[in-house]
Amino acid sequence: MDRLWLEKMFETHVAQTSPFSMRFVVSRAEGCYLYDATGRRHLDFIAGIAVANVGHCHPRIVEAVTEQSQRYAHTMVYGEHVQEPQVLLAAEIAKKAPQGLDSVYFFSTGAEATDAALKLAAKLTGRRIFCAFHGAYHGDTVGAASCFGHSAFRKPFQHVLLQVRFLRYGHFDDLELIDDDIAAVIVEPVQGEGGIIIPPEGFLESLQHQCRERGAFLIFDEVQTGFGRLGEWFAAHRFKVSPDLMTVGKAMGGGYPLAGLIGPREILYRFAAEPPFSHITTFGGHPVSCAAGLAAMKVIEEEELLSRAQDLGQFLLKSFKQIAATDTSIKEVRGIGLMIGLEMVSAEKARKMVEQCRDRGLILETTLLAENVVRISPPLIVGKQECEEALEIVEAVLKSIRD
Repeated sequence: MDRLWLEKMFETHVAQTSPFSMRFVVSRAEGCYLYDATGRRHLDFIAGIAVANVGHCHPRIVEAVTEQSQRYAHTMVYGEHVQEPQVLLAAEIAKKAPQGLDSVYFFSTGAEATDAALKLAAKLTGRRIFCAFHGAYHGDTVGAASCFGHSAFRKPFQHVLLQVRFLRYGHFDDLELIDDDIAAVIVEPVQGEGGIIIPPEGFLESLQHQCRERGAFLIFDEVQTGFGRLGEWFAAHRFKVSPDLMTVGKAMGGGYPLAGLIGPREILYRFAAEPPFSHITTFGGHPVSCAAGLAAMKVIEEEELLSRAQDLGQFLLKSFKQIAATDTSIKEVRGIGLMIGLEMVSAEKARKMVEQCRDRGLILETTLLAENVVRISPPLIVGKQECEEALEIVEAVLKSIRD
């Protein structure tokens, strides 16, 4: 189909999410690469913002989706029919999740999971105030947007948002603000859109302790960090913390829309009581998405992608730090596993980096709330050769920016 016509129809009929679209017409995708309308290959180092953990169009995913779509798709509103892909995926997740988190409520998006977690905490505690962190991003539904850690994004909707008390991420003193009025605290174990911010040692453990002392639910938002991104199934394992609830999404569906709220069965069951159907979703846990999600988990395990994320994450982190040591455009490099951020000296430099890398065939992007941070989050199937290719392009672009 004609590229220019597609672009025109895109701008006319598809609601835009930003005033500066990439205008990148995708022809196909495979592994770590995207192909544009001209057939040119682009190395994908953002993986659809931590979605394509097992790469694009993995044969196991394609096979699972094809097989399930031939059996059945949607049959009944979630929770009414026993659907094999849901059951198998939930059981597999329960094996990998922190001990005690043995039940999954499926959704289509991470924001839905956020709202469900907040509703459940409010229902069980009878409290109406929540805590979130400056720099946080948990989605854009009303409940999730209430926890948006940037005032400019909350301001247009302030009159309809929940009551949220914001804390400074990584500041131990602020944990004292979690008192007996708080229903739940929601936190990203590593802040993604805030600029790939890693918590100081002991911070998440202290947060857990304060929540337990005050009877507040601790909700881990693992939408970006879950399913291998940090080199562990979940960041909760990496930081040795056991939250009361976990929200997941993005990579969970192997490229298909799928998210979930993970928690103890006796807690999640409260959605089915007082009153029954107190939370429900039509397409959450869609059987085709669940089949894709189950296949993705098998790929992560069988191809040992957790250890690959650790090893290549260390290689990239070390390499980028070496580059930064001799380049004044990069202020700091930080990350865990294959979730890495390059903090540039300015948002302008970061934007130039993204655009010039794209011109050279490497897809990067800045983080939403820290526009001076360039995100590095390739598929977990990435190899050393692709990493070296990306590093070469980044070095060439940095030289261009510097000159």
